[in-house]
Amino acid sequence: METLYITHPSCPLHEMGDWHPECPARLTAIHEQLVAEGLLDHLTRVQAIPATREQVLRIHTAEYVDYLVAHQPKTGYFPLDPDTSMNPHSLDAAWAAAGAGVTAVDAIMRGRAGAAFCAVRPPGHHACRSHAMGFCFFNNVAVAVAHGLQTHGLRRVAIIDFDVHHGNGTEEAFAGNPQVLMCSFYQHPFYPGRSGPAADNMVNVPVSAHTQGAEIRRIVTDVWLPRLAQFAPEFIFVSAGFDAHRDDDLAQLDLLEDDYDWLTRQVVAQADASAQGRTVSLLEGGYNLNALGRSAAAHVRALARL
Repeated sequence: METLYITHPSCPLHEMGDWHPECPARLTAIHEQLVAEGLLDHLTRVQAIPATREQVLRIHTAEYVDYLVAHQPKTGYFPLDPDTSMNPHSLDAAWAAAGAGVTAVDAIMRGRAGAAFCAVRPPGHHACRSHAMGFCFFNNVAVAVAHGLQTHGLRRVAIIDFDVHHGNGTEEAFAGNPQVLMCSFYQHPFYPGRSGPAADNMVNVPVSAHTQGAEIRRIVTDVWLPRLAQFAPEFIFVSAGFDAHRDDDLAQLDLLEDDYDWLTRQVVAQADASAQGRTVSLLEGGYNLNALGRSAAAHVRALARL
């Protein structure tokens, strides 16, 4: 089955200032590395269909969506939180980023592809029901999951989040929902400060600074994989953040490209076992451009079973 590479021309137009690490060059770094490694030749390129208001309202409040629309600037920036702001193109990019996962789910459920990587921004996993935070506007993975559940009748879906930061917005969206199993690790104490008991369907494991790949692999093997096998998801979604890489200065975990390859191959194996291979990955963090490109390429190579 084909693996899709989904993006949208609005995504590079969103920017929050020259100083901001969540920058358009992130997408360029990924694209150039995929070209350099010859991976794009094995992918089917697709333009994301922007999400509809109805699709986004499955996760976010109407008041929040209306607030974003009302405050989209004609020039300059409008701040949403200390780290997150809109320029004149940001909302278009946010609709496209949220729609990328929906586009992927539709294609896969209709038998047109087996997996997809969505190279989109702004990222999404910090976006909460009623507010933006942490560079995120709409919760892209949550919108895609809700679409799979409500439109395509999926009964069990898993979310794998390997960003260095806790996906607090995703947890908020699905905590206690028996149709969703979320597995993640995240650096703690660290932004956004979440740790402690969670709902039974949240397998979110805090790790300390400078944790290396061997310990992450142990967590995946001993904690994630048994729960995933028991749950037997019909579709797997990935919040693919690459900021846990050793070279990323915005965090302090010590993963390498081989770790992202290994992680992805565990996800793919579970998808093959219970989900007919159906997997959608959406870009989250990753701010050292060289490490981001290499790590994303390792992830895509494994996702495409190359």
